Amino acid sequence: MRGLVPPLPASLPLPLPNDSLKALYRQQRCLLYLLAPQQPAFAAIASRFHMLQLPKRLRFMVAYYFCFYFLHICNDNIHYAKIMRDMEVEEPSSSTIKLQVPTMADFPISPVAQSSQSITSPYKFVSSFTNFQLHSIAPTRSKLFLAGTTIPRSRRAKKYLSVKNVASDQSHELKDAISHQEANALEDFVPDSSSIALSIKYHAEFTPSFSPEKFKLPKAYVATAESIRDSLIINWNATYEYHEKMNVKQAYYLSMEFLQGRALLNAIGNLELTGAYAEALKKLGYSLEDVAKQEPDAALGNGGLGRLASCFLDSLATLNYPAWGYGLRYRYGLFKQLITKDGQEEVAENWLEMGNPWEIVRNDVSYSVKFYGQVNTNTDGTKEWVGGEEVTAVAYDVPIPGYRTKTTVNLRLWSTKLSPRDFDLHAFNVGDHAKAYAAMKSAEKICYVLYPGDESQEGKTLRLKQQYTLCSASLQDIIARFERRSDGGEEKEEGPVNWEEFPEKVVVQMNDTHPTLCIPELIRILVDVKGLTWKQAWNVTRRTVAYTNHTVLPEALEKWSLDLVQELLPRHVEIIKQIDEELIHIIIEKYGAADVDLLHEKLKEMRILDNIELPGSVLDLLMNSKEQVVSSALTIESSEEEVKKTNQQEEDGEAEEIEQGENELKLFIPDPTQPKLVRMANLCVAGGFSVNGVAEIHSEIVQNEVFNGFYKLWPEKFQNKTNGVTPRRWIRFCNSDLSSIITKWIGTEDWVLDTEKLMELRKFADNEDLQREWRESKRRNKVKVAAFLKEKTGYTVSPDAMFDVQVKRIHEYKRQLLNILGIVYRYKKMKEMMEISSPEEVRSKFVPRVCIFGGKAFATYVQAKRIVKFITDVGSTINRDPDIGDLLKVVFVPDYNVSVAEVLVPGSELSQHISTAGMEASGTSNMKFAMNGCILIGTLDGANVEIRQEVGEDNFFLFGAQAHEIAGLRQERAEGKFVPDPRFEEAKAYVRSGVFGTYNYDELMGSLEGNEGYGRADYFLVGKDFPSYIECQEQVDLAYRDQKRWTKMSILNTAGSFKFSSDRTIHQYARDIWQIEPLHLP
Repeated sequence: MRGLVPPLPASLPLPLPNDSLKALYRQQRCLLYLLAPQQPAFAAIASRFHMLQLPKRLRFMVAYYFCFYFLHICNDNIHYAKIMRDMEVEEPSSSTIKLQVPTMADFPISPVAQSSQSITSPYKFVSSFTNFQLHSIAPTRSKLFLAGTTIPRSRRAKKYLSVKNVASDQSHELKDAISHQEANALEDFVPDSSSIALSIKYHAEFTPSFSPEKFKLPKAYVATAESIRDSLIINWNATYEYHEKMNVKQAYYLSMEFLQGRALLNAIGNLELTGAYAEALKKLGYSLEDVAKQEPDAALGNGGLGRLASCFLDSLATLNYPAWGYGLRYRYGLFKQLITKDGQEEVAENWLEMGNPWEIVRNDVSYSVKFYGQVNTNTDGTKEWVGGEEVTAVAYDVPIPGYRTKTTVNLRLWSTKLSPRDFDLHAFNVGDHAKAYAAMKSAEKICYVLYPGDESQEGKTLRLKQQYTLCSASLQDIIARFERRSDGGEEKEEGPVNWEEFPEKVVVQMNDTHPTLCIPELIRILVDVKGLTWKQAWNVTRRTVAYTNHTVLPEALEKWSLDLVQELLPRHVEIIKQIDEELIHIIIEKYGAADVDLLHEKLKEMRILDNIELPGSVLDLLMNSKEQVVSSALTIESSEEEVKKTNQQEEDGEAEEIEQGENELKLFIPDPTQPKLVRMANLCVAGGFSVNGVAEIHSEIVQNEVFNGFYKLWPEKFQNKTNGVTPRRWIRFCNSDLSSIITKWIGTEDWVLDTEKLMELRKFADNEDLQREWRESKRRNKVKVAAFLKEKTGYTVSPDAMFDVQVKRIHEYKRQLLNILGIVYRYKKMKEMMEISSPEEVRSKFVPRVCIFGGKAFATYVQAKRIVKFITDVGSTINRDPDIGDLLKVVFVPDYNVSVAEVLVPGSELSQHISTAGMEASGTSNMKFAMNGCILIGTLDGANVEIRQEVGEDNFFLFGAQAHEIAGLRQERAEGKFVPDPRFEEAKAYVRSGVFGTYNYDELMGSLEGNEGYGRADYFLVGKDFPSYIECQEQVDLAYRDQKRWTKMSILNTAGSFKFSSDRTIHQYARDIWQIEPLHLP
């Protein structure tokens, strides 16, 4: 070491740490930035110091000293001057503070990576998210300390340090002379634009994902993201380590979807660094907006299910709750939607094509996931799942920062691959490449696509593999963390784990039925791997797992073929059968066995296994019950003849009872013509300790209709948790213009964390100044929307028209068909009026509108794709009609996602949430629109009910049948009693006239006709609600003409949206279901 480092000079000018230098230190590899080009050996040594578990204030000074010491000893005066200039510090003056330092030889670190020199210390650095440990130098052995006074906190400090070699002075004892004020100055430091620009330049050069020649926008984005990630990692690691240390109960949120959206603006917004990054990028020649646009949306979700999960993670971090998210890392997402003359076309998402700077692969965190095989019973009665196919699930971690807090929670995504030992090298070398690749592709394709088409058996198998991979890998990881924390996190001989404590430290929330296999998988691990008894494992599981129901649609209440589950997961079928058997006994205990018809009805409703024979124990119970009824002792015997007569009657009665019993038991015989199914929702309810709906009306339907039998059995399990959205992304960041106005009038920005403060806007709703500012803000946002639509679709729209928006997954129950038929009717009436009236009269009748649609139809959902085609055909016709001009435009935005929503929502004025009543669980887009001052038109469905209550009935456009009427209306239709409104028939006839092109819409229009049959009879009641919808739209026009009234309605929608923050929802989950407490980092 002494040979590598020149002697230290008597005095080395060293600038006092200013904010820029402090920021440089905060970057993970700041030393490499300074040193790697000229002195890679020194850089390697210095980077070792960066990992040491020294006190932060001392670690900073070590790193700081080495930076400039190395530059000096390398005689790199040019680079030294450049750094001084970049840091905006002046040349050293005579004013100095002495820093006493050792020689390099006094630090027990070898410069050679391969050195076997050991460094012993009682302290250990524990790498986050892994079990990796690195021994470090003990602080008590260091000879480095400051001799001086308080360091000023000014950003432009002009004092300097003088470095002296005092290694030979043995009289100095180790001490830490930096005051608490100085330490806090370092730890609480906020980076400025100069240090951020320096960090971005470092990442562009030394963490390269692009060629070095040019600094173009894509490279600028990745470098910016990596510099932000550096800041996140500091808080991320601190959060993890503190949670490990405190060992509190933690929530784990399992979801097949996490619809994150872009991360860059959200991250710097939560870190409160938006202005600094904007200024830094401006120095580098780019705008923050242009750089942010380079980020693709993470293709990890599709609709409200995934967006809700992402809002929850944001709130969990912001509110400092100990929690993680678990999902899958889909390489190609759902699909990228293209709109062509044929309607929707699907191509693979390319969001990972240029890499993902937000994720960190944890190659040391992986778990084996098994499929197929067989179950063996050992001599001791234990079960062993052997053989089959195995894949490896590897963890990819994404930091989720909270707002105005250090807490940064983790989203762990699993990606699947084949272990190298399972690659068939022999087949490859002999030329049978297809065979060699088969197992590898089978493993990798599990995480290729979100919701692969399940029309084929292969598609069904792949979906089930996805669900099990999520459950198995996540639970193995959760259990490993629990065991490590149970041992105190130390590397010591493994002791017994108290599994009764598992539910006191872990709660697993299943986001819909996709993670249902958590229940049998947790039991399998506890029984087969950890050695618990069935009773113990079942008790632990029922206290650990909770279930959120998101829909009442039959196809969403998943039912899997028993044969498929048996083939793919044979051990889990055994466990599910045992759970089903226990559930049957509980049902019999509740309802008894005397009334066989009632019992049959309850079992048909509540069993987990559908169309499966009853377990032997249940059949024995039923037969014994019948025998007890038949055998009754004779209490009086009057004569031998009477006894004989009584015996004969008894025998005849017994035979009759037996025959009747046999007939009754036939009710439970499976129907061989029907499939055998595993009902996942019933398994969720039976195996979990909590079941919640996501809106008040939805929870009522769950309790009174969908799971009524379970509700009567376990009423304490059921509760409501109305959804919410994060106000950070969905108003504070995406609508900064309106946010500033809200802050101005409320007098504080605290509403971002306490949305109840939005209610204060109500007292200003009639204020003319607020209304003027509100309208001006809305118009600026509409101008942005108009520019966006021009860029994405080529259509030019007027920002002076009303912007009417329906953006959500394309589905018949969401009734985009009702919306577009209403537009067709409006267009027809415009055309008819133009033939007899002046343009002014037409304009006085109809408010100009831009009708905006967006959303994806699943690739195999034919009817939904017909609706997309229909919307685009109508738009193509209307938008090119010169008579109509700006009076009506219809635009379908392709590839709708979070980033598109962040543009459309702030500029929307009317938002349509018009699902058939009782079919939408909650909705979350309705909350986003209301929060941004957009007025809703909708039915009393999902969260619409509660939104209308909070914003006021006069500020919500209501139409349509109510949930309790739907069943009767369908029955009326089936009986042929429904009489369609003439306006509805007029709209359908206009479509069939060919005015919108040559496409044959008979199938689409035919679904609205007839009284019965699959795909017929207007199941979603478009025709029934059409006249009410048209009349409600007339009320919308009337209100919009009175801009003062409309603006007041808009303000009151924002004020009333306070309830629909995901912060409120998460507080309720934490208190009522998870029973966890906030954990603030020190």
